Amino acid sequence: MVDAVIQGTHARAPARKRSGLRRHMQRKSSIAFFMALPLILLITLLVLYPALYSVHLATLNKSMQRFVGIDNFLFLFKRETFWMVVQQSCIFAITAVVFKAIIGFFVAHFVHNIPAKGQRKWRGMLLVPWVIPPAMSCLAWLWLFDPSYSAFNWILALFGVGPVPWTGDAYWARFSVILVNVWIGAPFFMIMYLAALKSVPEQLYEAAEIDGANWWQRMWYVTLPMMRNIIAITALFSLIVTFANFDIVRILTAGGPIDRTHVFATWSFWLGIQGGDIPLGASVSLFMVPILAIAAIFILRDITRRGSEV
Repeated sequence: MVDAVIQGTHARAPARKRSGLRRHMQRKSSIAFFMALPLILLITLLVLYPALYSVHLATLNKSMQRFVGIDNFLFLFKRETFWMVVQQSCIFAITAVVFKAIIGFFVAHFVHNIPAKGQRKWRGMLLVPWVIPPAMSCLAWLWLFDPSYSAFNWILALFGVGPVPWTGDAYWARFSVILVNVWIGAPFFMIMYLAALKSVPEQLYEAAEIDGANWWQRMWYVTLPMMRNIIAITALFSLIVTFANFDIVRILTAGGPIDRTHVFATWSFWLGIQGGDIPLGASVSLFMVPILAIAAIFILRDITRRGSEV
């Protein structure tokens, strides 16, 4: 009987200790939450208020004196330019993100395979395009694309190739803004993928090599599965930023020629600020929300499904 009581006492002691630890952790998390609450409220206010105010503006007439409901959206649906902007924004964002992901992936592997002593130097140099303010980068690229003094055209002339209207032709103007966006954004993909590569256990590569896997098979069956979540999250973040991109298109082409390079942000600015129709400009900017929401749902659902399978 005494032994049973002693055993019961010893059994209750760890349970009591665990419950006390749980209460202590809950108390610490509660304290942390309340300490962070002012910052959470500030961020919510800075995000929520502009979003709700944009929705409010989109329901007003041009003079912002009368409520018109969804008339601004119906008006946009009937404009051919609006659907052209939708198409151009999707082409611009998707193409730029795909090329940034591909270039960043291979550059990350290049840096990853460099000896540790030289990696810091390469990381610093390759991050320069991403660190420089985009407006300054775009001004330099604008000089490279200049129709009269283009450095690119000067190089092409050395090989007997005629001048290219980089920002004067619709096709080349789209190519130019995508090129600059890839140049600025690829280092971000590189540094994210490099961090993911550092976390892949070397034992997996050694086991695959022992099984006779070649470079491509190790890449496909080891590297990509271990990096899929990072690839998806980085692509989603970049897609959101690229869709809302303003400075590159604004500085290089200002939406021209003939609105052929306008994206949501620049066309919204042109309608709302330059055109004096702020409610219509707000309506254009709100169209990014459902497009990005659909992309986020698909990408995050795929990540959640893979996480549940693991």
